[in-house]
Amino acid sequence: MTASNKSVIITGGNAGLGYQTAKALGQAKEGWTVVIAGRHEGKVQEAVARLRRSTGNERIYGLLLDLASLASVREFAAAWKKSDHPRLKGLICNAGLQVVSETTYTQDGFETTFGVNHLGHFLLANLLILLMSPAGQIVWVSSDTHDTTKKTGMPGPVYTDPQTLAFPQPYGKNADLQHEGRVRYTASKLCNIYTAYEMDRLLKRKNIPIRVNAFNPGMMPGSGLARDYNPLMRFGWNYILPIAAVFNRNMRTTKQSGNALAKLFLDPSLSEVSGKYFDGTKPIRSSADSYNVNKAQDLWEGSIRLTSLKPDEMW
Repeated sequence: MTASNKSVIITGGNAGLGYQTAKALGQAKEGWTVVIAGRHEGKVQEAVARLRRSTGNERIYGLLLDLASLASVREFAAAWKKSDHPRLKGLICNAGLQVVSETTYTQDGFETTFGVNHLGHFLLANLLILLMSPAGQIVWVSSDTHDTTKKTGMPGPVYTDPQTLAFPQPYGKNADLQHEGRVRYTASKLCNIYTAYEMDRLLKRKNIPIRVNAFNPGMMPGSGLARDYNPLMRFGWNYILPIAAVFNRNMRTTKQSGNALAKLFLDPSLSEVSGKYFDGTKPIRSSADSYNVNKAQDLWEGSIRLTSLKPDEMW
């Protein structure tokens, strides 16, 4: 296999979309070193072993990362800086969750969905930017659920401000927890796009040659997003809908979306594309609200404060 001169980090790379993307990049002829980042050591190492067997690529590794802990994110970035992996050319902010049964919190006291899906990735990406090679790329995995014009079956996002999203008011006695939890999820996916676009603007302004794009994998039945749903809904998501996906072009398998996501790094025709929102392999317009620069700047500045990003860590 071709010698490797570039690395890619995939958060949540031990399962679902992240795993399939790791597999596609791991078996590519370009010779990538693939690092999957996850919080369960056993699951990460098991995935590494399976990926090495299936791709024939021994340059697939695992590193521990808990996005629900800012300390863990900092430890991961510090470990990467000391590692002897090839220069970082790709970062895929993929790991995500939905919490719909109750309000839970990260180790830093943030509401979990916002803390993991947005704040953990925000800190990670900012700490790694200066370690990336020129022409590197950061991809934020978002979702078409951020767009109220799409028929996704999910409630639309509600963006307020970073402080409120991080520390929401307790649910009322008659709150529909599933509905409210899903709103938090779609809001986090909107935040992913705000962040991608704002990061792209700032990098261009500072003439830093790193690309940033957002990616919609589509509806992928069988992925881990339904793990906090009730047993009946989990059964339908994991076993019934994957069968329907074969006949429904609006649904995708994790393999299909993983191959599409990998193409953002493998297709030469996309090597200079930045600041775009991809639906699979096709750049499309994201929601009208996602282009609100004021909200994106508000989120960016608030996220710096919430993650305690230091001046000497900023690029």
